[in-house]
Amino acid sequence: MSHPDGGPAFPTPEVWSQELKRVERQDGMSLRDYFAAAAVQGLLASPGQVGEDVRANVSKASAWAYVYANAMLIERKAEQGDAAGG
Repeated sequence: MSHPDGGPAFPTPEVWSQELKRVERQDGMSLRDYFAAAAVQGLLASPGQVGEDVRANVSKASAWAYVYANAMLIERKAEQGDAAGG
């Protein structure tokens, strides 16, 4: 199942160098990856928050991090819809 990535976390605009050469824009990591990185930090700092100690299993920690990231993107989209009157 594919999840939306939320777009770039730290996009940079397209810019021109001093020699008037175009420098391509850099999108960096996705917002989903940024949220997952923040979530995994919390999971590792406070093990047991998801009912198991994820420190012993990197795969489980990663999976839970993306569960949180996906939930954050869903909530973010819902709040943006509410703000737009939808």
